Amino acid sequence: MDTDVLERVDEMYAVRLGLCRRMVEHARNGTTDLAPGVMFNDVAAYTDAQRFELECRGLFRDLPQVVCFSSDLPEPGSFRTFDETGVPLVVVRGQDGHVRAFLNVCMHRGARLVREPQGRARGFTCRFHGWTFDASGRAKVLPQEKHFCGAVDDRKQLVPCPAAERHGLVFVRAVPNAAMDLDDWLGPFGPELARLDLAQARRVCERELVVTCNWKYALDTYFENYHFASLHKTSLFPLFPNNMSLYDTWGPHHRLVFPSRTVWDWVNLPEAEWLVDTIGTPYFVFPNTIVYAGSLRPDQAYLTCFQLYPRAVGETVTKMSIYAPKGVDTAENRAEIEQAFDGIVGLVRDEDYSVTGESWRNLQHLPAGSRMVYGRQELALQNLHRWIARTLDLPAPEVVAPPVSGD
Repeated sequence: MDTDVLERVDEMYAVRLGLCRRMVEHARNGTTDLAPGVMFNDVAAYTDAQRFELECRGLFRDLPQVVCFSSDLPEPGSFRTFDETGVPLVVVRGQDGHVRAFLNVCMHRGARLVREPQGRARGFTCRFHGWTFDASGRAKVLPQEKHFCGAVDDRKQLVPCPAAERHGLVFVRAVPNAAMDLDDWLGPFGPELARLDLAQARRVCERELVVTCNWKYALDTYFENYHFASLHKTSLFPLFPNNMSLYDTWGPHHRLVFPSRTVWDWVNLPEAEWLVDTIGTPYFVFPNTIVYAGSLRPDQAYLTCFQLYPRAVGETVTKMSIYAPKGVDTAENRAEIEQAFDGIVGLVRDEDYSVTGESWRNLQHLPAGSRMVYGRQELALQNLHRWIARTLDLPAPEVVAPPVSGD
C-alpha cells in the first residue's frame, strides 16, 4: 500500500474516531446535535410548478453534478450517457485519460448520437446518417462529405460541456461551452471526500427507483432519523435509535451520521475497544448526491451512492449503486454485497418511498400559505432548504428560536 493511501486510511480513522468520541459523549449525556431553532418552509416549495422549473435550471443545470465514480469510466473510450439534468450528455474518457462531456447530439441533424447507457467505444456513429466522432468529440467520418461543399467544416466538433474529476468522482455542468471550478464549488469539503478514497472503489450493481413525489420530499427522508421509530420500527430502529445524530457542514455540503445502538456499550469501554471502522459516514454533495461509507460489521465494507433527480413536480427518479471499496475479492464477496444492496433498495422502496408518495399528494390539498415544519433535530433538512433558497435567490425559510429552556 503506497504512502498516500496509508495517509488517507489514517486520516479516515482519525475522522471516525472523532465522530465516535462525539457519539459517546452524546450517549453519556442523553443529547444530540441540534439546530439553533425550528424552521418553517412554505409547502409550495414542494408543489409549485414555477419553483420546480427554477430548481431544474438553477440546481441541476447551472451547478456541478456528480455523474458517477471515476472507476465507472475505467479506461480510454469508456462512456456513460447522462440525461438526468434534462440536457442530453455523453461523458467519455479520452485516449489521454481525461474525462470530457459533450451534448449527445449529432452535429448534422441533431439526432441522438450515443444510445447505449454505458460501454466502451473507439468512436460514436450516428445511426441517422453515419457521422462518426471520436472520444475527443472530433468528427472522423462524414459520409459523402464532398457534397456539403465545405459547409460542415464548423460542425466537426461536438458541443462540449465542462467535465472534470475530483476525489474519485466525475462531475459535469450541463451548460454548453461554459466553465466549472470544482475546487471552488467543493471548497473545504473536497479534502473530506478525498479521505474516502473513492477512486479505488468498483461498482457491483445499480438500480433505479421512481417515486411519485417531489424530489426534495424524497430527499428529506435521507436526512433525519426522527422517523426511524415509526416508519422503520422493525428494520432500522432495532439497530439505530431515533434520538441521536451528528451533523457537520461545509457550505451546502454535509456529513450526517446516525449512530448505532452499540454506542451505549462503548460508554464504559476504552477507546481501543471501540469498533471505529464500523461507523457509517454519509456524505452529501449538494444538491442531490449521497455517498454512504460504512458497515455494521468490521469485515464487511461497501459504499452506497444515492442520486435523486426531478422528472416532474411530483415525480423523482433515484439512481442507486453499490461499490466495493477495493474491488470484489470473491464470488462470495460479490453475493454478500448484492444481498446487502437488495436489502437497501427494498427498504427505500417499501418503507421510505411508500410514505413519501402518499404524503406528497396530500400536500397539494392543504390551504394556500401552509408551511412545513422542521424540528431542531432535523437540522440537516434545515440546512438543505436554506441552501436551496440561497442558491435560487429566494427568501430563506423562517427560523424561530426556542425559549432558553427549550433544549
